[in-house]
Amino acid sequence: QVQLAESGGGLVQPGGSLRLSCAASGIIVSNNAMGWYRQAPGKQRELVAVIISGGSPNYADSVKGRFTISRDNAENTVYLQMNSLKTEDTAVYLCNADVVNRWGRHDAYWGQGTQVTVSS
Repeated sequence: QVQLAESGGGLVQPGGSLRLSCAASGIIVSNNAMGWYRQAPGKQRELVAVIISGGSPNYADSVKGRFTISRDNAENTVYLQMNSLKTEDTAVYLCNADVVNRWGRHDAYWGQGTQVTVSS
C-alpha cells in the first residue's frame, strides 16, 4: 500500500522560506517520478516541481530559481525547499507519486496535502 505523508507547511511572511517533506512508504522514491503540486482556492491544481529517476528536476516557470525539489534515498523522502516566498504561493501543497505498475500503466498516488500561507 502506497502512502505519502506531507509535512512542513505553515504561515510565513513574504520573502521567507519553508521546506516541505513527503515521506513515502510502499514505494521507493528513487525509482519513481515524484512531484509537488499545489492548489489555491478557486484555482486548478498545478504542477510545481517534479523529479524523475535518472533525470533532472523540472519546475513551473513561476517557481524557477526559488524552489528546489530533492530526495533523500536513505529516508525515502522527497523535499521541496521554497525560498523567496510570495503571497501568490499560498496554496495546499500535495505530494504525488507516478508509479508504473507491473502492466506498464501509470498509477497516481497523492498525499493529504499541507497548507502553505504566505502573508504579512
